[in-house]
Amino acid sequence: MKKITLSLLLLFLIACSKPEVKKEALINQKKVPQYSIEQFYKNNRVSGGSFNNEETQLVISSDESGIFNVFEIDIKTGQKKQLTFSEKESFFAIGEIPNSDKLIYTADKGGDENNHLYLLNKEGNFTDLTPGNKVKVSFKNWSEDKKSMFYLSNKRDQKYFDLYKMNLNNWKSNVVYKNEKGFNINNISHNENIYCVSKSITTSENKLFLLDRKTNKRIEISTEKGLYSGSGFSKDDTYFYYTTNVGKEFEYLVKYEISTENKEVLYETNWDVMYSYLSKNEKYRVIGINEDGKTNLIIKDNATGKNIDFPEIPDGDIKGVNISESEKLMRLTVGTSKSTNNIYLYNFETKELKQLTNTMNQELDANNLVSAKVVRYKSFDGLEIPAIYYKPLMASEENKVPALVWVHGGPGGQSRVGYFSLIQFLVNHGYAVLAVNNRGSSGYGKTFNKMDDLNHGDKDLQDCIWGKKWLQEQNYIDVDKIGIIGGSYGGYMTMAAMAFTPDEFKTGVNIFGVTNWLRTLKSIPPHWESFKQALYTELGDPNTQDSVRLYNISPLFHADKIKNPVMVLQGANDPRVLQVESDEMVAEMRKNNIPVEYVLFPDEGHGFRKKENEIKGYGQILEFLDKYLKGAKPIKP
Repeated sequence: MKKITLSLLLLFLIACSKPEVKKEALINQKKVPQYSIEQFYKNNRVSGGSFNNEETQLVISSDESGIFNVFEIDIKTGQKKQLTFSEKESFFAIGEIPNSDKLIYTADKGGDENNHLYLLNKEGNFTDLTPGNKVKVSFKNWSEDKKSMFYLSNKRDQKYFDLYKMNLNNWKSNVVYKNEKGFNINNISHNENIYCVSKSITTSENKLFLLDRKTNKRIEISTEKGLYSGSGFSKDDTYFYYTTNVGKEFEYLVKYEISTENKEVLYETNWDVMYSYLSKNEKYRVIGINEDGKTNLIIKDNATGKNIDFPEIPDGDIKGVNISESEKLMRLTVGTSKSTNNIYLYNFETKELKQLTNTMNQELDANNLVSAKVVRYKSFDGLEIPAIYYKPLMASEENKVPALVWVHGGPGGQSRVGYFSLIQFLVNHGYAVLAVNNRGSSGYGKTFNKMDDLNHGDKDLQDCIWGKKWLQEQNYIDVDKIGIIGGSYGGYMTMAAMAFTPDEFKTGVNIFGVTNWLRTLKSIPPHWESFKQALYTELGDPNTQDSVRLYNISPLFHADKIKNPVMVLQGANDPRVLQVESDEMVAEMRKNNIPVEYVLFPDEGHGFRKKENEIKGYGQILEFLDKYLKGAKPIKP
């Protein structure tokens, strides 16, 4: 009895001498409720948010019906009304037609990306305004007199987009700019006399021009090599605005006087200016900054030059803004790392910020989800790699968890702070997730962005492996249970990791990923023609000697080296990564007796549009990981 008493006393004294350890242990004992995939996808997604003519409603798209449809929101009451009732195709709102109660929306067929523009009346009847087989169309803007709309279409030539002007009274259209040289049309002046057009050279360089329709004069803005993007004209068309990174690491905003060709830097910081535009009557200028994976919004009063202060949304990432024509109201789309995007209304006069939507499933408690954290780690050559990190709440040194390296799409994409149901679902079920921004990612300067050119599947892959090493340094990670997951380019990186470094990752999940660069680059959709050469410059031209390197970095031709289980998800209508790529990849792995789970979606393209498919696909990802990663046997030393 005495022995037991002394032992208990000793344990008590040790615990008291390290109160922080005791406190941490108690915290880690907290039970975190696990939510189902169905609960996560009871969340709704919203997009768009244009004001109607009276500025009493917003027209948005929402997938609360299970697929995206068009809704309108009363900005006083927040009440939503569903306007379209599609059960098959996703409908995305453009907005209300000026001086009319009719709407324009856009939709494709089964994810084939050949979008058309549709007219919707208040009775719910719709008309395809831009019909045609294999025709892709995108809305540009309304004319200044509100009697016409501009749109881009490859109807004449599938490779190039011409600019059309459609009369809003009789719905007749005509070509106002025939694009025969592969230009991209960025902006149209208010008087319609000047077009801003660009031409891709590489993914990190392009040309920017102003075309005067009256004189046929073409002024080149891009007199120095760099990246350029048009940001619109002043209301009197005296000035043109654009962003560029010429002479700098990051993109900045420039004011260009058309008559004199004088240039003036309007705004710059040590991050990229993502976009900028003026409100209807130039009362405000909106500037979006890509600040370390999160959007920082600046709104300037043009009369005073001062920044407009509006209420801060904690942990908020502003996805988009739209200022009404009266310049009294502003729509904001805002998400946080552990809550879905919502639409807010800000009143410039009253300073009131009002939330109009509540897209989060009330069965989910945000306190049980995880805030994203920006981290950095050193790669194999000492280069600092930024990443977005999600640590499970239940993870501790006593309760080690498996982990995943997440790779974004692209190439040239960026993992950003923001809500993604799949990541939160996986983290909620005990998986740490490190979303790496490997070299070649955007948002961290042009030098970093170009570091993976003609080097894919090599140094960028090493960045992912060193992300794995960073995870292994965390004392709450099960070092033997780390997998890799990604979509599109991230799917390629997943398969590259499994084939070229087969001992690094215990599992791989490939979502719509490239496995054969030779086929992918040769089967680029026709409407990507103007961007094709830029892709070839970054990745390699499959019709040249580059084909040798492209063969060598294509996982399909090295499937015999894969050792560990892989899951593949693929859309049958994907125009970018053809189904045959995943079919062949899966067949090769099965031939070599590698455990493979293949989930094919007959009604999806390059990514998910339908909730039922997300629930099916993402739910099976967790089952796969639980079986092959979390349930994997420890590696013997």
